[in-house]
Amino acid sequence: MGIAANATAVLNFDGAIGTLIGEPNKGLEAMFTFMNTARIGTAIQGVAHAELSFQGALPYAQERRSMRALSGKKEPEQVADALIWHPDVRRMLLTQKAIAEGGRAMVYGAAKIADQMFNAVTEGDQAKYKKYDDELGFYTPILKGFLTEMGLEAANLGIQVFGGHGYIGEHGMEQIARDARISTLYEGTTGIQALDLLGRKVLLNTKGKCVRDFSGTILRMAKPYALQRTPMGQMMRTLARRTAQWNVLTTLIMLRASKDREQVGSSSVDYLMYSGFVMMAYFWALQAAKAAELFASGKGKESNDFYTAKIQTAEFYFARLLPRADGHYSAALAPTSAVMQMPQELFQMA
Repeated sequence: MGIAANATAVLNFDGAIGTLIGEPNKGLEAMFTFMNTARIGTAIQGVAHAELSFQGALPYAQERRSMRALSGKKEPEQVADALIWHPDVRRMLLTQKAIAEGGRAMVYGAAKIADQMFNAVTEGDQAKYKKYDDELGFYTPILKGFLTEMGLEAANLGIQVFGGHGYIGEHGMEQIARDARISTLYEGTTGIQALDLLGRKVLLNTKGKCVRDFSGTILRMAKPYALQRTPMGQMMRTLARRTAQWNVLTTLIMLRASKDREQVGSSSVDYLMYSGFVMMAYFWALQAAKAAELFASGKGKESNDFYTAKIQTAEFYFARLLPRADGHYSAALAPTSAVMQMPQELFQMA
């Protein structure tokens, strides 16, 4: 594990002549523009790791045979059933699929905002530019922190689907996990992204307004489905409840942080992960709603299998992955004493 054959170098500038780029005293601002772009690029790496690992694990699970399905023989003409008939293997594959496709939708959402920023600059509309810049700034630490952590999880699941074979170099699955590991460190660790999100973007800069604004977007999308007694309606009601909970969590941390300066640091990673799970839920709900609409319209019937897969993957996400947000909610509100009370000298006591 570690960077190998990477195009990095030590650069020495002794005696070199420097040329000012941009405005004086605006260097830090320019650097963060570059860094934020790189952070979204690293988030895309997380999506790519999940997708590539899924592409390796799926055909293996369809071809490799082991035991019989618990509910009875699925392929009686074969000596054993394929791995994909076993529920736990399906859980791992669907987790990879949900992370890859949900993450891709999140990145597309950010790309759309970036396009709107560019258009605002072209039009000379500074107010619009500021609006979209703030919105993209809210997305950025969530995408970078959450998607790289989930991409690493998906890469590890790819190895797990293979079993012992997954740890052998020739299959390529362990390389994905090695490559994925650094994505949580590049351009600021997950902890740094979490501090940026909670400490700067949410509490300091907007006093929670960025969460409230995004919540409004979610609720406007969910409202038309809220009264439907259908799986789609249930999904949207769950999303609405999570959105309300997100705002409660933000407010509680804000109140506690005013009395305990360690609260932000101790809550930040769990807050980021909670935010990531809710944001991905929104993008899965968007995909499911559009897929259901196209399926019902009868247009493009050749794509009905694609639409069905989207809806069922969304249902898996809401049933099996989104509930993880509960643990992050509770942990984010745990007292800071659990983290800070131990004296340094006691850390090494076995």
